[in-house]
Amino acid sequence: MEYNITGYCTIHDQKVVLNDTLVYFSEHFTSLNDFLKTLYRREQVNYPKFYKMDRLSKLGFLTAELLFRNAHTNRYKETEVGLVLSNSSASLDTDMTHQETIKDRTKYFPSPSVFVYTLPNIVIGEICIRYGLKGENLFFVSEQFHSNILYNTILEMLEQKRINACVGGWVEILSNDYHSFLFLVEKKKNRNKEGSRVFSFQPSNIQSLFDKH
Repeated sequence: MEYNITGYCTIHDQKVVLNDTLVYFSEHFTSLNDFLKTLYRREQVNYPKFYKMDRLSKLGFLTAELLFRNAHTNRYKETEVGLVLSNSSASLDTDMTHQETIKDRTKYFPSPSVFVYTLPNIVIGEICIRYGLKGENLFFVSEQFHSNILYNTILEMLEQKRINACVGGWVEILSNDYHSFLFLVEKKKNRNKEGSRVFSFQPSNIQSLFDKH
């Protein structure tokens, strides 16, 4: 069976690219939090839980929100869409926030709302809850983006018919550095209904799309 990358979305350096189209860019934000909140409001997302998420989950959530808008994943059953994500810092961005609440024993007050996000795969959980996805999922941590690992993992899941489509990618954030890149893999098709390009599901194309923006 042959597969294609039928859509992708990147959020990086205060710009948002969806399927080769720059949909948003601004140089006027002083913090990532401001940028993510503005993007949330600009895209008219209605999901109040967004404001309770940590920054890693907000970043991955918004990338998925844009990707899924044109993906027509409702053609699949809830168990047929998988997720395979990765990054290099795990949940360290949130771990450091949690550490600040417990390091001083005289002012010891850990926050349950922060602690719940001290696992990197929580971003997968937030995406699954939002879209009702119950397919196989996996989050792995590596020093850098590895297109081959994503390719081999997703291909095995598809070939073994454990899923029929899969979202893969990279959701990384640490301090002021962030980069989110998600793509959707489906059975081969020459062109999407909207006329947007598709790419053969190969490690070289995954890497090229990641590096492109």
